[in-house]
Amino acid sequence: MIDSLSASPSTPLLQVYVVGGAVRDALLGLPQKDRDWVVVGSTPEAMVARGFRPVGKDFPVFLHPDTQEEYALARTERKTAHGYRGFAVHASPEVTLEEDLARRDLTINAIASDAQGRLIDPYGGQRDLEARILRHVTAAFAEDPVRILRIARFAARFTDFSIAPETMALMRDMVAGGEVDHLVPERVWQEVSRGLMESAPSRMFEVLRACGALARILPELDALWGVPQSAQHHPEIDTGLHVMHVIDMAARLGAPLEVRYACLCHDLGKAETPRMAWPHHPGHEAAGLVRVRTLSQRLRVPMQCRELAEVVTREHGHIHGCLHSTPADLVALLERCDAFRQPQRFRSIVLACACDARGRQGHAEDDYPQGRYLLDALDILLTLDAGALARTVQREMAAPEAPARPLGACIRERLAAARVHLLTDQLPSPARPPAAG
Repeated sequence: MIDSLSASPSTPLLQVYVVGGAVRDALLGLPQKDRDWVVVGSTPEAMVARGFRPVGKDFPVFLHPDTQEEYALARTERKTAHGYRGFAVHASPEVTLEEDLARRDLTINAIASDAQGRLIDPYGGQRDLEARILRHVTAAFAEDPVRILRIARFAARFTDFSIAPETMALMRDMVAGGEVDHLVPERVWQEVSRGLMESAPSRMFEVLRACGALARILPELDALWGVPQSAQHHPEIDTGLHVMHVIDMAARLGAPLEVRYACLCHDLGKAETPRMAWPHHPGHEAAGLVRVRTLSQRLRVPMQCRELAEVVTREHGHIHGCLHSTPADLVALLERCDAFRQPQRFRSIVLACACDARGRQGHAEDDYPQGRYLLDALDILLTLDAGALARTVQREMAAPEAPARPLGACIRERLAAARVHLLTDQLPSPARPPAAG
């Protein structure tokens, strides 16, 4: 397995090593994705002379002329300012492989493989792989706040790994020292979005909360812990725990990123509920919209994720209760969700709501009939030729005896009435289980 990680035969005279995730995953028996290569004892000029194309801005990185894989010169880093950009990079032929590995975040990512497939492991990465421990390499871990996010993301990926106590203590010290306050939004979103796509995304947020970072970078989410919900609908009671169940359900169902982000955000408004109203949360959907928008703007979340999160936050209560709705209510709900123009997006909205309903203690295996009911309703309504109806209304309004009314308003009224009539005629009455809270 490690033999597949050996250096490229077209670069026999370079001291080339595979490092990082490819070596780690090979040792874990996992598929290896991109390989990271480190070159020791060379210079930028020598790399260019061999046909490598320089691409690095912050430090010397080169593309292999044949494979187009990235090769980086061995380097060291020195902290010069707060944040992940506050480093001075030193790359020279004198930098050793061990020095390059020392700047990496975790011991399990600080293992190298040489051209013969032999492992170089100066910091005990293999030992920590066997013990299923995430441990920092050196105290230099504390110089880069992104590493807190990365270790939390690794916890979400490697679900049977624990964080070494000394590493967790170091992370807490970094938070207390204000280092995480210098994280830029793009990097926070990059790591959060990747963590959401892991197999157990709740572990990422649990780690961030355990070290205190969640309150600094995602205060809207952190505020949900300790906020109770009605035990009748939420046996887990705590809102923060509920949201963790929901995002793990989204992972279990293979949901795309925009659905997982919507699941993360859907109940943010419950942090706004006055204590005197607990455990009920009337109006939390509208209150949540403000928090979702604030969070999404701060992290510069992509529009597709942002818009879905807003719709799910605003409408999930109505979707859960749709089995008790009239045809007119269903048509209005579908219109608010823009389901007629974006039916595929509406399926994502329904999936997020299904994750919400099943992301409750003891309800993971529940059916979600509301989803089928709404999608059946949408399928029926999509058979209506809205364009033909609009043209009919336009002809009628052009008649001399027609009342003087705005054409757009008349079309909307007739279309809504036709949709209500169609549902009344064709949509079977649903079985009505208790609505999710």
